[in-house]
Amino acid sequence: MLEVKAPTPLKKLRGSKTVFLAGSIDMGKAIDWQTQVVNAFARDNVTFWNPRRSDWNSTWRQEITFAPFREQVEWELNALETADIIVVCFDPKGQAPITLLELGLHAKSMKPVIVCCPDGFWRKGNVDIVATKYHLDQVDTIEDMITALRSYI
Repeated sequence: MLEVKAPTPLKKLRGSKTVFLAGSIDMGKAIDWQTQVVNAFARDNVTFWNPRRSDWNSTWRQEITFAPFREQVEWELNALETADIIVVCFDPKGQAPITLLELGLHAKSMKPVIVCCPDGFWRKGNVDIVATKYHLDQVDTIEDMITALRSYI
């Protein structure tokens, strides 16, 4: 298993599937579900592209002209476009506007998209409708998301 965190250049293990971990971060306030998923595949030939970075600074200006912010967003967009599989996880305690955007951008993708949207997420109805319309794999727990992902690895 290889985990590549933003903004490290995207790379992968030979012969592995690449998985982008889209989902709630909420400026570091959301649960660290990404680590749980990565740890579940510690012995597998899989590469995870993880946008959660340890050096994120919540004071960064979220503007196209602010280089560190732009680098992060462009890294995420490139990883989403080139990943073999996208995992999308919503934390019911947050709003995850960027995750909603990412789901919308890739719901019609030809690649597998696995969505974990537990009860209590403020826009669960919207997520449910998108997942149903575009025949996405949808689960309610991180454990079920790991099981669904295992079927693609």
